[in-house]
Amino acid sequence: MSSLAGQELWLTMRLSLSVFTRHYLKSPLQAGAILVGIILAVTLLIGVRATNENAVRSYSEATELLSQRAQLLLTPISGKKSVDEAVYFALRQAGVDRALAVLSGTVTDETGQRWDIQASDLVAALSIQSQRETQGQTKSQTEDAPEQNQLSLLSANLPLGKLLSGAPYILMSESFSAQVAPQGSMTLNGAQLKVISLDDSLGLGSAILMDISLGQRLLNRRGELSYIALFGQAQSLTKAINQAFNGQGSLYFNLTPQDDGEGLTSLTRSFHLNLSAMSLLAFVVGLFIAYNGVRYSLLKRQKLLVQLQQQGVPQRALLLALLFELLILVLIGSLVGFILGLQLSHWLQPMIALTLEQLYGARLMPGVWQWSWLYQAIGLTFLAALLACYPLFNHLAKQPLARSASRFEQQSHGRKQQRKLFVVALLLLVLAAGLFPLTQDYQHSLALLGLVTIAIPLLLPLVLQTGLSLVERATRPGLWQYGVAESKELIAPLSLAMMAMLLALTANISMNTLVGSFEITLKQWLDDRLYADLYIRPPSDKMVETQALLASLTNVSAIYGQWLHTSQYQQTPVSLMTRDDHSLRNSNQIKVQSNKHWQDLFEGKVLMISEPMAIKHRLNVGDKISLPEFEKVSLAPMAIGAIFYDYGNPNGQVIVSQTTWKRLQLPILPTSIAADYAGEISQLESILQTQLSLPAAQMFNQSKIKQRAMQIFKRTFSITLVLNSLTLLVAAIGLFSACLMLTQARQAPLARLYALGVSRGQLLWLVSGQMLLIVLFTCLLALPTGALLGYLLINKVTLQAFGWSIAMIWDWQAYFRVLMVAMLVSAVAVILPLLWQTRRPLISSLQREVL
Repeated sequence: MSSLAGQELWLTMRLSLSVFTRHYLKSPLQAGAILVGIILAVTLLIGVRATNENAVRSYSEATELLSQRAQLLLTPISGKKSVDEAVYFALRQAGVDRALAVLSGTVTDETGQRWDIQASDLVAALSIQSQRETQGQTKSQTEDAPEQNQLSLLSANLPLGKLLSGAPYILMSESFSAQVAPQGSMTLNGAQLKVISLDDSLGLGSAILMDISLGQRLLNRRGELSYIALFGQAQSLTKAINQAFNGQGSLYFNLTPQDDGEGLTSLTRSFHLNLSAMSLLAFVVGLFIAYNGVRYSLLKRQKLLVQLQQQGVPQRALLLALLFELLILVLIGSLVGFILGLQLSHWLQPMIALTLEQLYGARLMPGVWQWSWLYQAIGLTFLAALLACYPLFNHLAKQPLARSASRFEQQSHGRKQQRKLFVVALLLLVLAAGLFPLTQDYQHSLALLGLVTIAIPLLLPLVLQTGLSLVERATRPGLWQYGVAESKELIAPLSLAMMAMLLALTANISMNTLVGSFEITLKQWLDDRLYADLYIRPPSDKMVETQALLASLTNVSAIYGQWLHTSQYQQTPVSLMTRDDHSLRNSNQIKVQSNKHWQDLFEGKVLMISEPMAIKHRLNVGDKISLPEFEKVSLAPMAIGAIFYDYGNPNGQVIVSQTTWKRLQLPILPTSIAADYAGEISQLESILQTQLSLPAAQMFNQSKIKQRAMQIFKRTFSITLVLNSLTLLVAAIGLFSACLMLTQARQAPLARLYALGVSRGQLLWLVSGQMLLIVLFTCLLALPTGALLGYLLINKVTLQAFGWSIAMIWDWQAYFRVLMVAMLVSAVAVILPLLWQTRRPLISSLQREVL
């Protein structure tokens, strides 16, 4: 008996699905609107997720170009800038064959542009990569996992003999070489170099790689290494190093263990979290569009559902058929969105890679994708769509068979829903306002920001209803008052599309506020920080000679010095530094300080710390801190006398006076110097190059530093602005589909007006005016909500995530530009479907309604 009931239920469900399929074949626009929303939502979600997960994978799997993750690094000891090459040879002779010598530096091309280069022992790099691939294949076969055919440097057609002999060849990725060296050559530090382009899947990114012999010659650093990377088990490597140097290795280098990428993952977590938040916002906007399509489709099938029930289709079978239909649409939309999302990730990855490389020194490996992302996207999309649509399904499936809900009842129900949504929005905003002052972590602040973001679109329906009621009172009786009155009935079918548009506009305005405020703040900070005309970083053996030459030049009006040392505070890296007295007073923007800060600082009683360090470790003026250098000379912990602003530096900074620096017994020679010059800076650069043979890459013009900093800034935020624009585009597509569906549904009312004597031109102006009036109110609401989100992003999330205080600056021109773009896009979205529909015979629409 139960099996017969099950078969009957299955048959009736199949019959219902067959009817729904024929309905969509007759009205493909409805299915298209649902699919568009799902596809756009999944595309942005998968695109950003693939990019983020690839970045995190890169942190844990690779630190060196063409190799795997190093377990140990041999870095220079305090007071030195390099490791002696003899250390590397000693390691190789001792049998440590998985060691890689690395030299990095900066060179200039013929136009004066600076380029970062990395030189490695290519023989060692090839050997390490070969061992890694062999181990990977063995592991793959052992675990019976499918092998992935990946390109390697070993399979590339390279002139290894010429490379290893120091011939002028450099390696670049294909995309990067096509951008910077389309002719196949570059001139760096006066040397003409041939470019060998390698497949992008090798993971070179925007790096310039060469053999170490060529790198030492270009940088004029023969016998020097920046560091030595060691691969293998850390315990056995440490034992081999101790044997090679008889336990005296600390005299020649520092041994630094790696953290399997945890440091970079932690450092870049806020960056990836911001990208994830943007993708989730776009996902929500896409779901709004999909839900709007589902809602419209169900309303158009309301009579059909009643008729099916009158023909004996059980409510349960009807509800199951609707859910199964939603699942099919989600499967199709998610699959297409998954494919487009992977393509989007392919476009976004170079932008992400450049940002991470500039800010954190992280290079991304070639992208990979997983089928699990598709399954998760299907599950998340179906769950979200089910939660949104189930109440509507249930209501329509259980509606009375005798009659459908009247228009008055629908409007009354709609007004009740608007009031409920408004109350929920107010409660969410009050909750967020109460919790924001208590949050100390950016992740918690982002969660509260999500509550505010959810609350904002819920305010819209009642705001639109109230605004249109006020406009109706001020409108003269006649056609236009009728149009405004009718606009209030359009709020329900248009509300979801307008919510999506409001979310996109709010996000756009808030991000523009953040980016514009940060740009102005950064420029002001650079103006104060870069007080000298030329900054010079000569080799340590030429420092005294450089200072003497500058002092002998009559046009040099002042010489400044900076001393830098790498230290740690609570197991996190910090920069310990000092400057001359004039630089200390004039190059730091102070956030907060004690009453006698400068006097106490120069007397060696207090120190200064950067704002990011203060926020990260929750330090304030008056707190005492100690560094390992203090303990070595038995110096008591020192109080914090001031906290200064610092932008773009991922690590903390501690500044002490010259007096304290000497007490710490740190190197006397400065690490860099600066000079003011009364004349053309190029003249001073030419003198230093001619008389001291200093390369141009070791001299930094103030204007060029500012230009370089702003370039990095724009590249850093370009990815966020791209996602922002994509979100706005998604909302515009949603508005277009909503307007198209609504205009199609309003053919009969328009036909009645036409029959009463209203011309086609008047109808066009009437309907477009109604739509644009609703869009205008939405844009006006986006101004305060966008400002609110911008304020929270600047004063809570960015401050806690990066430790940067940013002065919030209002750019009204940018805001109104965004609103004008939204109005223009909305006008196109409204007018195009309107023109399509009004060209059809309006009387036939009226006749169909009568029939």
